[in-house]
Amino acid sequence: MAEIKVPELAESITEGTVAQWLKKTGEYVEKGEYIVELETDKVNVEIIAEESGIVQELKAQEGDTVLVGETIAIVSDNGEASPNEVPEPKSISVKQPEQEVKEASIHQTETHKASTQDKQKPIASPAARKIARTKGIDLNSIQTTDPLGRVRAHDVVAYEQQEEPKVQTPKPEQRTASIVSEVKEEKPVERIRMSRRRQTIASRLLDVQQNTAMLTTFNEVDMTNIMRLRSRRKDQFQKENDIKLGFMSFFTKAVVACLKKSPLLNAEIQGDQIILKKYYDIGIAVSTDDGLVVPVLRDADRKNFAEIESDISEFAVKARNNKLALSDLQGGTFTITNGGVFGSLLSTPILNGPQVGILGMHKIQLRPVAIDETTMENRPMMYLALSYDHRIIDGKEAVTFLARIKALLEDPESLLFEA
Repeated sequence: MAEIKVPELAESITEGTVAQWLKKTGEYVEKGEYIVELETDKVNVEIIAEESGIVQELKAQEGDTVLVGETIAIVSDNGEASPNEVPEPKSISVKQPEQEVKEASIHQTETHKASTQDKQKPIASPAARKIARTKGIDLNSIQTTDPLGRVRAHDVVAYEQQEEPKVQTPKPEQRTASIVSEVKEEKPVERIRMSRRRQTIASRLLDVQQNTAMLTTFNEVDMTNIMRLRSRRKDQFQKENDIKLGFMSFFTKAVVACLKKSPLLNAEIQGDQIILKKYYDIGIAVSTDDGLVVPVLRDADRKNFAEIESDISEFAVKARNNKLALSDLQGGTFTITNGGVFGSLLSTPILNGPQVGILGMHKIQLRPVAIDETTMENRPMMYLALSYDHRIIDGKEAVTFLARIKALLEDPESLLFEA
């Protein structure tokens, strides 16, 4: 018999959620074939079978939380039946009619007992049983919308919330609010369980808001020269590098150049110490159907424009296909996010902790700009937003950092001379 266990995922990840079983009980699985998909805080991970055989038992249901090292399935070696399922040798006997009637009666009695026991022990996930046991809730009294009749953790929580008002006597001033609440409950609603990734995003963003002195400063950049340069060089660039020349490589180059002159923005706080990082691993925020992920562009200071564009393109493909590895997401010293691709004109990006700086790009929009005292022109303008941790970064340094980025982007050829 072979056990399928949750493998070591990453230093900071100790558990996951069973997202989807790729093999069912009784199905054959080859050694090295994917058997289950786990959803973790950062990415989805597919676990392989270490041995070929028949899936004998699934010890966790889809939606259950499982720990690293926990056995979640049993596979029989080489496709053989498990010892408990090997049939005993049968002897040939001739049954008399009275014996057949008696055995049929016994079989009906056993079936009735088994049916009664099944009704007394509802099918429920381990998480649901744990919550019910802690709250003293009878699982038999809980109704679930699961097509297989399984009671999930959110069913128990929802049941508890519905039961609480019944044991509390509302005060006179609460009666009106209670009536309004009851009316609202009659309206059609849909309850959607948050994915593990969405829960993690929510938790971390809230943590950043509560535990940092986050502040945002703004500027705007005239994209005219970058757009002209791209227009002149894009065909040659794509022909030589087999990748399109986008805006992100210009912003990444500008960010790295400015981080070298403002090292506190490339740092993090650990206790009462400031850790200044002498390397430049830039996080590039990528939106997926399951939420925002931030793959990390390693050693961005050592990469040319083509290498940066190629890596970012690869990240986007991996993110869409849910193929990002944990190693793609770990670390990072500074983050760039581009809400402009969705039409955002201005926003205040939230820090990607424990980083202390994040640059927000926005939509390029034609706006009238004063060229001199007498001349106005419509120029492609973009608002930039820099959010930073005011605990270690002063306003002067943040504003200077953003002004340097603006200067480099408005003179993009100067990026060629940045070390």
